[in-house]
Amino acid sequence: MTIKIEACSQNDLQALQEISVETFVDTFQAQNTPENMQAYLENAYTLGKLQKEMKHNNSEFFFIYYNDQLAGYMKVNTDDAQSEEMDADSLEIERIYIRSGFQRKGLGKFLMNRAITIAKDKKKQKVWLGVWEYNRQALAFYGKNGFVQTGSHSFYMGDDEQTDYIMTKIL
Repeated sequence: MTIKIEACSQNDLQALQEISVETFVDTFQAQNTPENMQAYLENAYTLGKLQKEMKHNNSEFFFIYYNDQLAGYMKVNTDDAQSEEMDADSLEIERIYIRSGFQRKGLGKFLMNRAITIAKDKKKQKVWLGVWEYNRQALAFYGKNGFVQTGSHSFYMGDDEQTDYIMTKIL
């Protein structure tokens, strides 16, 4: 078994869009209407939107490979790229998604650990993220890894207002 994490570049834009849509649909399709899923996907994962996010100086995307197969990805943000107003000593993990065929192999933990390393390298004091209140698997994963709920915010899936818990880990 080999696991490697690589930073994404503009050349990876098409693959990033494909894995973003695939993993988001796999994770949330069953709990949302087709109309709200489609509205969200058409807004969040267009090539133009992803390209703009990639170009932001304070955002980074990473692919994770399992035995040379693209298995998932992560997006981290600092400073003005964070999706919520946070202190300058914060790093946000905006997305960690693993393809269904690669789950339960520790890949999410590899990505989370890379985010923590990035935060430490950037002299950040905490790492935070938003998790849908009904995503019990993710809530348990982050709780097990030292994240605690520190707040909540609204997340819109199409026209459906949902609640994400903000979870934070002090480094």
